[in-house]
Amino acid sequence: MEMPEIKIMVTLDETNLILEALGEMPFVRVHQLIAKIQQQAQRQLQTAQDTTAIENVTGSQDEH
Repeated sequence: MEMPEIKIMVTLDETNLILEALGEMPFVRVHQLIAKIQQQAQRQLQTAQDTTAIENVTGSQDEH
């Protein structure tokens, strides 16, 4: 039976702290969780950067 997923909202600093704590645990137990957190964080940060870039371009076009 597959476990249901939950969403937890934390800051980037809190995410790094979680990853640091996981890094203290045996690799064999946590490596998949670390990879999952890193992948999700990377996607979200890239989306945030893309959104900011689009807003900056749109905002600068509105000024002309």
